[in-house]
Amino acid sequence: MVDCDNVSPDILEHALQMAAQFGRVVLRRGYGNPEALSNKWQEALVQWAFTPCLQFRYSAGKNTSDIALALDALEALFDQRAEVFCLVTSDSDFAYLCRKLRERGASVCIVGEAKTPPALRNASDQFFEWTKPKPQPPEPPSAGCTKAPEKPAADVSTTPAAKPLPKHRPRFVLDAVKLLVSEASEGKVGLGALGQYLKRTNPAFTPNQYGHAGLLQMLKSYEQQLSLKQEPNGGWSVSLKTATTTD
Repeated sequence: MVDCDNVSPDILEHALQMAAQFGRVVLRRGYGNPEALSNKWQEALVQWAFTPCLQFRYSAGKNTSDIALALDALEALFDQRAEVFCLVTSDSDFAYLCRKLRERGASVCIVGEAKTPPALRNASDQFFEWTKPKPQPPEPPSAGCTKAPEKPAADVSTTPAAKPLPKHRPRFVLDAVKLLVSEASEGKVGLGALGQYLKRTNPAFTPNQYGHAGLLQMLKSYEQQLSLKQEPNGGWSVSLKTATTTD
């Protein structure tokens, strides 16, 4: 449940990654006034499949979005639609809502910016601080890469098979392992749990789009960062070695 009047739309992807570790995200809602839910927020809510909850201001200086968010959270709790709540905000006004949800047996995590006051941080079960990532420089083109001259269409029977996709090691996979391992007492996570988490954060995720036949083969390409182990039951687990950069 996102307080769109209070945070940047860039926080949404990080918020979903934090929430997905607790289970399937069944409610995705963004609350804000007409000015907030336009332009960048509109694009972000559509991209990450959030339901926009538009709240008009009935008088100048009054914010109705906070009340709508709080009422919807309590309604979801009483209807038993959710047992873990992730509030995306840095507004300390939600501290009382956090306490009420926890008193009723729910777990509450907050995803907020560095400006989040201690009153809200301490009212949650877990607080995840988000900082806007620095823009990454564009990848330089491969050396010697020139555009080949166009050739006439060849006969289908002699056309060579398509080349396999180049293998990549996306950073978000390493970040997912770090997050899940940090919550595990044994310092490792099973491949099944990791695969479920990656699917919850991005339903379209598949190792094939990064040039790998499966998740196990994909993780083997992180030989400098990750350690794989086959468990007695035949399954595989993954743990961290050292944190280094990826492709």
